Formats: sequence, structure tokens, C-alpha cells
Amino acid sequence: MSTLTVQAVGAAADAVERHLGPLVEERFASRLFAQDATLWGPDAEAEAAVRLSWVGLARTSRPLVGEIEALREQLRVRGVTRIVLCGMGGSSLAPEVICATAGVPLVVLDSSDPDMVRSVLEEDLGGTAVVVSSKSGSTLETDSQRRAFVDAFSRAGLDPTERVVVVTDPGSPLDQQSRAEGYRVVNADPDVGGRYSALTAFGLVPSGLAGVDVGALLDEAEEVADLLADDDPGNPGLRLGAALAGTEPLRDKLLLADAGSNVVGLGDWAEQLIAESTGKSGRGVLPVVTPEGQAPTDGIADPSDCTVVVLAPEDIDDGHADGEEIAIPEATAAGSLVSVAGSLGAQLLLWEVATVVAGRLLGINPFDQPDVESAKNAAREIMADGSGAEAAPTVVDGAVQVRGGSWLPVGATTVGQALEALLGELDPADGYLAVMVYLDRLEHAGLASVQADLVRRTGRPVTFGWGPRFLHSTGQYHKGGPAQGVFLQVTGEPAEDLAVPGKDFTFGEFIAAQAAGDAAVLAEHGRPVLRLHLSDQGHGLAQLRRAISG
Repeated sequence: MSTLTVQAVGAAADAVERHLGPLVEERFASRLFAQDATLWGPDAEAEAAVRLSWVGLARTSRPLVGEIEALREQLRVRGVTRIVLCGMGGSSLAPEVICATAGVPLVVLDSSDPDMVRSVLEEDLGGTAVVVSSKSGSTLETDSQRRAFVDAFSRAGLDPTERVVVVTDPGSPLDQQSRAEGYRVVNADPDVGGRYSALTAFGLVPSGLAGVDVGALLDEAEEVADLLADDDPGNPGLRLGAALAGTEPLRDKLLLADAGSNVVGLGDWAEQLIAESTGKSGRGVLPVVTPEGQAPTDGIADPSDCTVVVLAPEDIDDGHADGEEIAIPEATAAGSLVSVAGSLGAQLLLWEVATVVAGRLLGINPFDQPDVESAKNAAREIMADGSGAEAAPTVVDGAVQVRGGSWLPVGATTVGQALEALLGELDPADGYLAVMVYLDRLEHAGLASVQADLVRRTGRPVTFGWGPRFLHSTGQYHKGGPAQGVFLQVTGEPAEDLAVPGKDFTFGEFIAAQAAGDAAVLAEHGRPVLRLHLSDQGHGLAQLRRAISG
């Protein structure tokens, strides 16, 4: 039996008390589950009208269970033992969490880095099947990955139509093309946005093919659906949403810390859901996933603009009332603490509900992503102009090319000096640093450790994101949220570039254009961006680590 526990302390508890009554009185929960598109105001109504089917997915996705089981058996007979998912943003993050929690291997290819693409292509191609996921059917990263796999299968004498499964909205360009070419297509519910799609075909197909019991996952969500739809003060979705976005003044940094929960990687999924949904019109709440082994407020000099969100074990004692001391007592240093526990399926639905409650309290549309589109357009313009080549760097220091804006002093001639100048732009009261790394995340996973080093150095929250995957999620908050961030972008020369079959550009040119486009849009929004390009990744990363350590 699935349960959900949401407990709040300090400012978070005050927010729950302040907003719970009005939310219950206006019947927010029942209207949400009745798919009432008016809940976020007239400006959001048209978008919300075609984005609310996720509230019923625990029931409406049931027919997929048998379809996935049959397809998994077909692939098994063909010798498939490895599932690769090509997708971006919500299309890849939910399956990653689902499979990690179940202990089931899934290879997530959510990058246009040529070294990462090549490494995934070259591993056990004969035992591989690929799920290509794109809601719009026009996502350029996913299309490029699809082309690479189709070409690789064909060259290996394998029929791509027997190895590639397509998940997309009905009638999308990818849907039409794939059906015409004989590929297996599974359509997702078109009235669900990408970041709310965990329980659609986007979350279930790759997870189920990899070996997850997706029927059980839907059971967990269905068991709490009525609870989350209830106009009652005990509704955990209303309570969590109020705690996240209802503090006064608004604590707009959410420090997400796993305290031995039964869900692996939930923070990364919640990060993209909350950031992309709330970061717009100069408002929002920024999720910050706490590095493993670190207490959430460690190194933050003044956490008064932070709420700590503890992801606790499912068997947490639910006898505590709001206001009592709960998991990770030291986290109460922030003066605002929420503890959340529950099974994976239950929490997927819980956080979606809480996020749209937060949108209501913030007065924004939680279903659009205008600044994600602006970064995509900037990258397309750079690609259209040529190879994505850029102007000369501001300075070259060893294996690192340094580029910065007008904020970068003329005398900054080393990586360390440029980094120091960037950190000097960080507001010590409410600022944050975003580290954005456009490298092979499988090869360089250990680089994420710089997050904790930078928290200690700056005394402020630091986020760490792999590009280009974050462009489809937290990239929205960077540009549309409060103007509090400073940005460190890291790119690198690939060991070897890789052509995109059927296109006149390479993966290396593509990821360079994505990084340049992202930086350009940030700069247009007045955000300080320091760009470090590693002409030699090994030596350049060593230089970067030395600069960060001070």
C-alpha cells in the first residue's frame, strides 16, 4: 500500500498553515483532477487546457503495460539485452529515476557530445535496442541520435526497424515518418507536457523494456490519486506545494537532500520539473540538488532564502506533526524544512501536484517554457550561419580558452582570475552559481564534485548541470527566473568528432552551437557568463580544478 508523508518545520510550516485553508476552500485539488484549466488565470488557460491529462495517467496508461510486455519479449527473442534511451529533458530523466530505483540498467543518451554518442554506439550494438523519445518529434538532439543508431545498425547488418522503438505524440513529424518507414511506434498522450510525462509512454516504455514492473509503478500512483484529489487539509500535494512556494518572504532556493530514501535520483527529476515549471516572468523557486554525503546547508553562509527538502525513507515515522523536529535536524539551520517520503509512483504524482500548486501561488503558468525555446532558436541560428565557429577568446591560459562579457576585467589573464571575477558578480544575499558542463557526462561524472567545492568557496547555493540536457529543463529558470544567477560554462574539444548521418553538420559542431546559443541568451538577459573551452580536456580540467580550489 502506497503512502505519502509530508512534514514541515519553521517557515515551511508557516507557509502550509497560511495557504492550506484557501487552497482547500477554493477546491484546488478536486478542480485540478477534474482538469480545470482556469486554475492559473486567463493567460495560462489555453496552455493548461491541453496539459492536464497527467492527473489521470495512473488509470489511462494501463493499456501500455501489456503492450510493453509483448514488445519486451519480442526484443528478448532477437537477442536484446541492453536498452538505450535517446531523449532529452523530461523524456529521459523520469525513466532514469524509475530504472535506477528498480535496480534495472538503462543507458540514457541525452547528449550531443560526440565522445559520449560514440561510446554508447560502440558498446554491444548486437545486443542493443533503442527507444527514441520526442514529444514534438522535432527535437534536434534526439533526431541526430536516431540517425546515428539507424546508420550503425544498418552498417552492422542489423535491421533498424527491429531495433528502434519510437515514442512520440500522435501525428508528430516523427510519428508520420517512423510509421511510413516501418518502425514500431508507441504514441503518448498528447495532452501531457514533457516534464509531467513520467507515467506516460515516455516514462513507461523505456523503463518497461529495460525490465521494470511498470504495472506496479502505476499501482503506486493510483493508490494515492484520490488522496491527492481530495479537498482536505491533509492533502500532501497541497501541503508540499504550499511549503515550496508559499513562504513569506519567498525562500526561492530549495535544497534537495536525500536522507536514505528508497527512490534513487528523485532530486534530479524534481529539479527539472520545478525549475522549468516555475522559473519565468522573473519569479520561481530554484531546486538545488545537494551533493551526496553533504548536509544541505553545509558551506552556505546565510541560508535564510533557502528551504531544505529532505527526501526521507518511505517508512518514516508519520506520527510527527508539522513543527516537530524531523529528519536531518541540522538542516533546520535554514529555519525552513520539509520532509517527504513515499514510494516512487506515489511521489511522481505528488511532486507534479505540488509543482502546479506552487505555480498557482507564484502567479505563473506552470506548463509553458518560453526561454527553453529561445535557447533552441539561438542554437539553430548559429548552426544556420555555419559551423558554429566563434570569435577569438578573450584570453588563452594553457589548455583553456576564456570568454567573458563586459564584467570581465581586462587584467584577468588566467583561469583563476577569470573565475574570481565571475564569483565577484555573485550577490552574497540571494545569488546562486550555476555550473554548466558540455562534456561527456559518462566519462567525466566525477567532475560534479566541484559543486561542493564551489559552495564552500562562495558561501552560496551552487547547481551543477550537464549540457545540453539541462537546456530542456533548468535552462528555463536560468533565463526566465529571478536575475540572481552567475554562470560558469565548460566546453571542450572532443577526442574525435562524429558526423550526423544525413546532415551537413557534426555532433561536435552541434554541441558547440548549443553552448554558444545558451550563453548568448543568458548574456542578452544580463546574466554574467564565464565560458571556459578546454582545447585539451585532460589538461584543461586539471587547470579548472586548481582554479576552483583557489
